[in-house]
Amino acid sequence: MTASGPGLRIAITAGEPSGDALAAPFVQALRRLYPGAHFYGIAGPRMMEAGVQALFPMEKLSVMGYVEVLRHYVEIVAIRRKLRERLLADPPDLFVGVDAPDFNLDLEIALKARGIRTVQYVGPTVWAWRARRIHKVVRAADHVLALFPFEEPLYRDHGIPVTYVGHPLADAIAETPDRAAARLRLGLPQDRLVVALLPGSRVSELHYMADLFVGAAVWLRRARPGVQFVVPLVNRLTAERFERAAERAGGVNALGMRLLSGQAHIAMAAADGAIVASGTATLETALHKRPMVITYKISPLTWRLVRNRGYLPYVGLPNILAGKFVVPEFLQDAATPQALGEALLAQLDDPARLERIRQEFTALHRVLKRDNANAAARAVLDLLEKP
Repeated sequence: MTASGPGLRIAITAGEPSGDALAAPFVQALRRLYPGAHFYGIAGPRMMEAGVQALFPMEKLSVMGYVEVLRHYVEIVAIRRKLRERLLADPPDLFVGVDAPDFNLDLEIALKARGIRTVQYVGPTVWAWRARRIHKVVRAADHVLALFPFEEPLYRDHGIPVTYVGHPLADAIAETPDRAAARLRLGLPQDRLVVALLPGSRVSELHYMADLFVGAAVWLRRARPGVQFVVPLVNRLTAERFERAAERAGGVNALGMRLLSGQAHIAMAAADGAIVASGTATLETALHKRPMVITYKISPLTWRLVRNRGYLPYVGLPNILAGKFVVPEFLQDAATPQALGEALLAQLDDPARLERIRQEFTALHRVLKRDNANAAARAVLDLLEKP
C-alpha cells in the first residue's frame, strides 16, 4: 500500500519535552512533502504549533524512573489502551513513536500486528542497558530513525530497517557559539566567570537534584567569589521547585543566579562551563563546546534496580559518543556539591584540557550534523511509497 498527500493520516506520540522538540520540525518537514496530511496523537506545545492534534496531553507521560513511573502507572496504561483502541478502530497510514520506548514499543507491536506501518523515531538505548529490548524493537518497528551513527549497524545487524538521520541539535547550534553576544542578550558581564546549571526538565528530576545543584553553586561561590549562574528551566513547576531549593540556601539573588524560562541554548553559549543532569542537555552543552560535569540522582530504590544493568562505563551522551570519558560524571551518592564544583574548576583552570574538550566536541558536532528533520522525513517518504 502506498500513501499520498491529501488523505494521509499520521499518528504520532511524544512523551517529554525533548521528544516534543524533536517531533515538531519533523512534522513540519513531512507537511512540506504531504501538504494535506493530518497529524494527531500525544503532543506537546511545539508539536501542536506544528499542527498536531493532541488527543492526550504529553505531560501525562513525562515521568522518569521505575519508582516514579509506578506512581502514574495506571493512568499511563489507560492512556496507551485508549490510544491503541482508537488507532486500531480507525487505522492511520503510519504511526510514529518519538522516543519514549517504554510507552511506544508495546503500542507499536499491537499496531504492526494489524498491518499498520510503524516507525520508532529515536532508537531505544539498547547500547547502554536493556540490550534484550532490541528483540522487542524487531517486533515493534518497521523502521527505526537513529540519531547516532553507531546505532545504524547495531540495528541493521538484528534485521531492523534503520536510517541514521543525525541529531537536530547539531543543525540548530552554531559550530562556534558567540559567548559575547549571548552574554549581551542576557545582560551578563563579559569579564565574570559564568556557570550554567541544568538540573533537568522534569519535576521528578528536580525533586532529587535541585538541592544538589544549589549546593554546588554555594560551593563554587565560596571557591570563586563573584561567579554568576544561569539556570534555564523548562516550565513553571520546575522553576518553582528549583527556586524553593535556592531559597533554603539564601535565595537566587544572594547566590548570583539568573533563572531563565527556557533559553537553554543561550545560557550554554553565555557560560564558561556547566553542571548538567544526564540527558539531552549534556549533548547540547557539548555542541556548544563547553566543559561540563555530568551528574544524576534518582530514588534509592530505582538506583538499586538499574545500577548493575549498564553495559557502558559512562552515562553521559558526550562520553558515550566519544567512547571515553571526555568530561567527568558523578552519579547518585558520588554526586556531592564539592565533587561537582571541584571537577568543573579542574577543567576551567586547565587551558590544555579545555582545548582538548573543544576539539572533541567539534568533531562530534560535524558527525551529528545531517539536516535531521528533512532526513527523517525523507526516510518516512521512502517507507510510505513502498508497496
